[in-house]
Amino acid sequence: MKYFPIVLLLLILFSSCKTTRRYTAPATSTTRTEYINTFSDIAIREMKRTGIPASIKMAQAILESGDGNSTLARQANNHFGIKCHDWTGRRIYHDDDEANECFRRYNNPKESFVDHSEFLTGRGRYAALFQLEPHDYRAWARGLKASGYATNPNYDRLLIRIIEDNSLYKLDTGAAPSFPSRTVSETVLHSGSRSPVEAGRQISRNNRIRYIIAKAGDTYESLTTEMELMRWELARYNDFPDNHTIRPGDIVYLQPKRHRAERGYETHIVKEGETMHQISQKYGVRLDRLLRRNHMERGKEPEPGRVILLRGQTYQDNSWGFMPEYEF
Repeated sequence: MKYFPIVLLLLILFSSCKTTRRYTAPATSTTRTEYINTFSDIAIREMKRTGIPASIKMAQAILESGDGNSTLARQANNHFGIKCHDWTGRRIYHDDDEANECFRRYNNPKESFVDHSEFLTGRGRYAALFQLEPHDYRAWARGLKASGYATNPNYDRLLIRIIEDNSLYKLDTGAAPSFPSRTVSETVLHSGSRSPVEAGRQISRNNRIRYIIAKAGDTYESLTTEMELMRWELARYNDFPDNHTIRPGDIVYLQPKRHRAERGYETHIVKEGETMHQISQKYGVRLDRLLRRNHMERGKEPEPGRVILLRGQTYQDNSWGFMPEYEF
């Protein structure tokens, strides 16, 4: 009998280990930007493999997993809320429409993204989706609702709002995502995305153009060596004058800027002290195009509150008044 307390304690511990899987939640939650930057590449690869729009896949993952913070996502790597159905793999039980429902458990998030593709492509109820235009995310969202993917009557609206609020439609072109980022001097780029560190520093994208943020000690000479570019390329890509000195916090583009801002950024309201060059860098638009579009001469700066046209249409004064001049 003297061993009974020890035996009882061992039985309790064994029973606890066998029946309970402890899960310690991360100290911090994943933000939406972090989530999209982490998984958008998988969504794009699956789009190219199966035809499911990357915007739709990412929106569903965001909605179903709460940006990767849901119990199913964290404990079971299930980012799409897919229930067991005919699943023969590992399982987890979780309250949903009913108590203690069976959901699929994956070894890692990538398996969940791939299985989501197989789930849609392998079931006849979703066959009509693949007759839709691949870039028509609104039709896909409505089709998912009509096919009964989820019971929420506003499922399509929720997906569309997530896509449009986060510009996820850009993923359907196969491009990397872009999200807000800040330079050292707190100048806000309207978009910017994280990508693997190259040459020992972070390479980001704005308006689909690769750029870096200059740090202390950067010079034309050091950057031309590090980034394998010529001095004239850095100067031309960034509209830097001949006497420009690269300063910490400067946006430095590694590719030519574009003729217009990204879709959705039509105008910019000038702030106190803001220059056309700063606006050009902020939106990744060539300075000469920006000046031409807004009928300004190089060296002239706009007054605070002026509306600067960033895309598509400018106005050319002539004897008949203001006529539109379109750029294609």
